[in-house]
Amino acid sequence: MRKITFDIETSNEMFGGDFNPLNLDLSVVCIHDSKTNAYTCYTQEELPSLWPILEKANLIIGYNSDHFDIPILDKYYPGDLKQIKSVDLLKEIRAVLGRRIKLDSVAQATLGTQKSADGLQAVRWWKEGKYDEVKKYCIDDVRITKELYDYARKNKHLKYKDYEGVREVKLDTRGWEKDADNTMTHTLPF
Repeated sequence: MRKITFDIETSNEMFGGDFNPLNLDLSVVCIHDSKTNAYTCYTQEELPSLWPILEKANLIIGYNSDHFDIPILDKYYPGDLKQIKSVDLLKEIRAVLGRRIKLDSVAQATLGTQKSADGLQAVRWWKEGKYDEVKKYCIDDVRITKELYDYARKNKHLKYKDYEGVREVKLDTRGWEKDADNTMTHTLPF
């Protein structure tokens, strides 16, 4: 099974209560490809090199990806990324807890690590021309997301920090990879 863990960063931010991710522009998307065990980044201009990889994926994995990353990336994609089976770890957590938990909180409690920056810092770096800093930060988030996915598959739970300390959220991971090998995910003829 070919799994692509991914994260995107944007080149702009939005303010106010009318948040729509489609009003944001992609600066970089970084992936981990289970087939090659490599981490790779793509700017907008390099996206045509990413599409064949996604087309051959059985599963894409992200954190807040169904609500944020996939809609933004889909703006640039000539097909429909929603046709590829995905696991959004935040969506899985929210389904159990009824609320959102920050990636940093889950990473600290589950893996003992933390994010190297945040999305707003990545936007500032991009505007300052510090593209390598943005890519490094994005790859770090992909690594954290991949490790959280692997941990959840093995242990059937993730941990998070809140005002009462470290808590555990049990996750039903049985369907995450089920039927992914047999599902036709290709929407373009690569």
